[in-house]
Amino acid sequence: MAHVSHKLKNAFEGALAGGGDPATSPLYVFGPFLKLIVVAGVAQVTFGASVWLVVLTIAVVSAMYRLVMRWVTDGSGGSGLSEEEFGGWAVKLNAAITFIEYTLTFLVSMAAMVTFIADRFNALNQNFLGIPFIQYRTLVAIILSIFTGWLVNRGPKMAARTFGPATAGVLILLWLMVISSIIKYGFHLPDFNLDAFNGEHIHYTLGGYVRILAVMTGIEVFANLVAAYDGDPAQKSRKAFGSLLIIMGTTGITMLIVGPVIFQVADATNPHVSVFTQTMDILLPEPFPYIGTLIGIAVLMSASAASAQGLQNLALGLKERRYIPPRIGQRNAYEVADMPVWIEVAIASLCFLFLGTHEETYLAIYAAGVFILLSMTGWAVMKRLIRGLRESFAWSSLLLIIGTVLAATLTTIATLIIFYERFFEGAWTYLLFIPLLYGFFSYFRNQYGEPSPEMDYLGKLDSALLAGFGFGQVAKVPILPGQPISAGQLDVVWHPDPNALTEWRTNQAKLENMVVLLDGSDNAAQAVPMTEWLAKHLKSKITIASFIKYRSDEQYQKESEERKIYLDGIVYRLQQDGFDSHSMVEPGSIMDRTEAGHLAHDFDLVVTTTSGESGVKNWMQGGFSQKLVENLEKPVLLIQSDEDGNGISGDVKSILVALDGSAHSERVLPYARAFARSFKSRLILLSVPATPDASEYRAPADVVEKVRKKAEGNIKKYLESVASVLRKEGLEVMVKVTGSIPSHAIVSTAAEENVNLIMLSSQGRGSEYSSALLGSVADYVVNNTHLPVFIIPPKRNGNGSPK
Repeated sequence: MAHVSHKLKNAFEGALAGGGDPATSPLYVFGPFLKLIVVAGVAQVTFGASVWLVVLTIAVVSAMYRLVMRWVTDGSGGSGLSEEEFGGWAVKLNAAITFIEYTLTFLVSMAAMVTFIADRFNALNQNFLGIPFIQYRTLVAIILSIFTGWLVNRGPKMAARTFGPATAGVLILLWLMVISSIIKYGFHLPDFNLDAFNGEHIHYTLGGYVRILAVMTGIEVFANLVAAYDGDPAQKSRKAFGSLLIIMGTTGITMLIVGPVIFQVADATNPHVSVFTQTMDILLPEPFPYIGTLIGIAVLMSASAASAQGLQNLALGLKERRYIPPRIGQRNAYEVADMPVWIEVAIASLCFLFLGTHEETYLAIYAAGVFILLSMTGWAVMKRLIRGLRESFAWSSLLLIIGTVLAATLTTIATLIIFYERFFEGAWTYLLFIPLLYGFFSYFRNQYGEPSPEMDYLGKLDSALLAGFGFGQVAKVPILPGQPISAGQLDVVWHPDPNALTEWRTNQAKLENMVVLLDGSDNAAQAVPMTEWLAKHLKSKITIASFIKYRSDEQYQKESEERKIYLDGIVYRLQQDGFDSHSMVEPGSIMDRTEAGHLAHDFDLVVTTTSGESGVKNWMQGGFSQKLVENLEKPVLLIQSDEDGNGISGDVKSILVALDGSAHSERVLPYARAFARSFKSRLILLSVPATPDASEYRAPADVVEKVRKKAEGNIKKYLESVASVLRKEGLEVMVKVTGSIPSHAIVSTAAEENVNLIMLSSQGRGSEYSSALLGSVADYVVNNTHLPVFIIPPKRNGNGSPK
């Protein structure tokens, strides 16, 4: 059954969402490339060889990213240089390079955009008021940089509305150029002349290769987008790779088919009009060249905006891990970190003033950073494949390793070539900026100290995923990060809560009265079919409730009468079907009534959808359904809305129950038992081991492996003890211990086991309650599954705060 989702549904949507940067690259790489080889008089020999080397690089690196996408299902990024595997230095190094890359993406894209504008308005190439080195195009670049920064800092929705169609436009433009090239000049691929690699020409062949390599920029964004797709992990990774193929395939075909035409018809020595615009004017009939210019401007600005958004997200993650001052990562009124964007805009403006606005000025250092990241990814992938091969040998894995070594070697050679060819043209700056940024991050980590385990995970995943949930272990002696330890020190001594396995056995789930919250929308009404099915099996009463904000007597009277008629229609149908049901319309917001204790005392289960009248998933960003869980003590069943408006109904054949060994998490068990009895469901008890990381504690790999196995064994014993009680009651129960991140394990296991309902507590082991971290696992689960989610809110003290 289809379901409402604001995630990317297919590969084409993903291509449009993430392909702005790589899709723009053909618009500006040919100019510097042709200028080099044409002026040197070697173009006839070296052109084809350089292009084919780039296409080979695209193919090999894309194949490598297919592996990365299979592993990266949580949006934690595709560099492969993780803190978990390599240590804290990896985060600082990766963040330093990424900061430089985002800034350079902004510079190159903005400079290329100004070039496109100047192609049509040559007056922009004149000096401003006769001042040397400052052209009118410089002022345009600075003004557009400030405008882009302002736009991005008004939130992702604003940027998406402004630049959304741009990538689609540039894809259409590139394919029009491909088709026109074939129609006008025939199908001709570049020649591959072996003389390009002799002593006289190889310098220019490799120099041209380096200049075109900017087409690889942005390829890693598709690994970062994996979590944004709809579906299970395998589907997400497949769709992400499909998106990559759409963009990089278009780029590669453009290089092979349009490239030779650009070489044939454009004048690379023309300082006033770029070679791409010259070719566009020849290939496309009026007014398409001018439309193409507008598309180019829009998509290049969108690439600049995307880099600024990337910098915002990078700052949020670094702030949580305490690598930067909190002010830099502070959110503004639009819930984005605005300071990093203004820093980027300031850097770009200074560069435009002192270095100019020609994209070739920045391409060398731009491509260098890209290939540093790509080569690091390649070697990190190889390391993981070798580790897997040691655990279980397979010839297919060996072949993958060989292919990955080829990709890693190729990207490393490309990196070395770039630094050799363009060292004095800007690549040298990495030797300055990376140590400076590394030192900056180190200084503030030392100043602010290590983050708490919960906040450390927040930084690693850029979202609240683990707070208050996860299977714990207690070391025999205190262990500090970075301290060498032995197997004895790292021994796991797991103890369940004193109340665990006792309290839940005697507690019975009360499900006599259910309330369905409706706001008059079709989305909210989709909670009714599931409630009807539940009430039929649980013999429960149903209340159809709605709350109307009070504005005036007249307005409330009108709205309440309309809403009463609507609710009574639903109640009448339910009563006709034999349900004990009635309606309720009351003044005030639903949250006011909830906080007043109305729902908490009158009903046993609250049922609502994750989307209401707005159609937006209201669990996200502290919306209505999330606030219900925060303010209620009674269970909440969240129904995911369906695109067809039918809601979810039918058998609940399999239920996933997430446990972590705490009495808090076990509060869900009486309800799971009641559901399983009534629906004849199979229960899947899931828990996730949490063990110290080898790199963090400098423990030998065999020690960590021993600890992991022992932790998994302890968790399994615990789950089996719960399962044995339930099995004695005649229930079918399966035990599963898997994963390392609870939220991800819940979502992936639910997909793999084809469950119909997920049940969990919003508070687990190991952390005091914090409204910012409440239900972080629940947050992730609700936002990444189409299944109904049954949530037990935390217990509360007399003052209403969770215990």
